Amino acid sequence: MSAAMLEGWMKGQKLMAPSMKGSPVLYRNLEEALDVRRRDHALFVIRKNVRQDDDTIDFSSNDILALGASGSLRQEFLRELERHPYLPLGAGGSRMMDGNYDYLEMVEDEIARFHGAEQGLIVGSGFEANLAIFTAIPRSGDAIVYDELVHASTHDGMQQSQAACKVPFRHNNVDSFRDALVSVRDSQPLIRQGRRSVIIAVESVYSMDGDVCPLEELIEVAKETFVQRNAQFLVDEAHSTGVIGPMGAGLVCELGLEKDVAIRLHTFGKALASSGAIVLGNSTIKNALTNFARSVIYTTAPTFPVVCAVRSAYNLMRAAQTKASQENIQRLVKHFFIAIATDAIWKQATAQGVLNVPLSSEWQDMPALTHIIPIWTRQRYNYWLVFHLYMRKFSTVPVEFPVVPKGQGRIRIVFHANNTESQVESLVSAIGEWAQEMMEIEKDQGTRGTRLPRAARQVYAWMGNRAVDGSESG
Repeated sequence: MSAAMLEGWMKGQKLMAPSMKGSPVLYRNLEEALDVRRRDHALFVIRKNVRQDDDTIDFSSNDILALGASGSLRQEFLRELERHPYLPLGAGGSRMMDGNYDYLEMVEDEIARFHGAEQGLIVGSGFEANLAIFTAIPRSGDAIVYDELVHASTHDGMQQSQAACKVPFRHNNVDSFRDALVSVRDSQPLIRQGRRSVIIAVESVYSMDGDVCPLEELIEVAKETFVQRNAQFLVDEAHSTGVIGPMGAGLVCELGLEKDVAIRLHTFGKALASSGAIVLGNSTIKNALTNFARSVIYTTAPTFPVVCAVRSAYNLMRAAQTKASQENIQRLVKHFFIAIATDAIWKQATAQGVLNVPLSSEWQDMPALTHIIPIWTRQRYNYWLVFHLYMRKFSTVPVEFPVVPKGQGRIRIVFHANNTESQVESLVSAIGEWAQEMMEIEKDQGTRGTRLPRAARQVYAWMGNRAVDGSESG
């Protein structure tokens, strides 16, 4: 978080409803609702991203493979444009009317083959894809069983689906998953008879926890529970695309489970530095989406420049030009875990509850290391740690409610292919430096002490010296 980003966020947290007394009731009511988030310093703020223009080290963005930062995607994109100089920039309509075109179908087929799928349908975003899937695929009488930590878009899609039976299971817990399947089987006669389906929604990598779905175990449990094979998997690969699997093809391909998963969702706006998403499945799945998903039917088809950028990213992956980036991320994350395991301050801070990295106890058993590492501390300390890292030129992001449940805030560290071992070591050192200061404060005043760490004092003093409009006060 740069100085400009930090200032923009701080300005956005000022309560607005008290100054809206003379405004129309529509705006007053909206500001009162927004003030609920401002009181928790949780208002989302659209701000200019100036991180690329300063010397802040990126441990927060979604440019995981550094395709954007390195310029390699831009170069391939320009080459792809040269290969197709006469294609129109606009689509001209929806897929079912005048918006379809050969280049779009070609790219969908290429991506489907890359991931070992039969067919694919490109849509505007991962959010749109989940809405399309859940409004089109589950039929009346079907059930949905889902990991409790699936994306917000999955929850929104499920709310609009025809499936009345929706059962969550504890995150990545195979026993809880089995119990959920058994409860659905025993309570839904048509499903038990094999006349209706169970859609199982999971993610390959969970965005706020950085852990990997135990997909092989879940598939085996589903086969044991539903011998008529009417349990079908939907795997959201948003955070594994480009990072995990052969040439970045995802967890399903890494495990060789292509034939065991009915639907996959891959997004392009993270590691691939583009935009949009693709839903992979067979022809029945694609036809259902184009006939039953309103978000597909009543929207303009993806335009050529968008699809061109996506194809450019896949060109790089197919040519193994991202392989070294994948390997470097694995190396950097491993280096991080080894560094914190051998750091005396980290050990002490973990023992005292000042720091906690849940993945540190299980990373050696994970099928693949992910680029997402959550750092937990005491809830009131989250922003203090971010402020400290900001002062040390590290860009990190605090994650709070409603992105995660109340009381489960954390700092989300994202590793990138263009980070270095030296930067990782400096990050570990900076967090340890902060943890040492917090342990000293707690020792002097107890865990409920009110003395602020140095970086927090600096930031709050800076806030106090600036008017809300950004001008200097006094």
